[in-house]
Amino acid sequence: MTYDAAGELAVFGEEREIGYALLSDKGSKTIDALGIRNEQFAEGHGAHGVALPGILFVDASGVVGLKRAHENYRTRPPFDELLEATRGLVETD
Repeated sequence: MTYDAAGELAVFGEEREIGYALLSDKGSKTIDALGIRNEQFAEGHGAHGVALPGILFVDASGVVGLKRAHENYRTRPPFDELLEATRGLVETD
C-alpha cells in the first residue's frame, strides 16, 4: 500500500511483472487508520505520508488479524514467526 496513484501503481506492477495487487491510498487515510505512517518524513517532504514497510494479514471479512510494521525497510520479521502467527489466525477448532 502506498499513497501513489492507482495508474502509477498499475504501470509499476506491469513493468516489474508483480503478481499481486498494489493498493493506492491517496491521502494516506488507510495508512493513518492502521497506525503505520512513517513519521520520519515531515509535511512537505516528498515521502510524507508513506507507510512503514511491513505485512498485513486481512481476513475475508476485512478484519486486520496481523500487523507487522518496521521503521527500517531492511528489517523484516522472520518468516517462521509470520507463518506461525498466520496459522494461528486461520486454524479452526
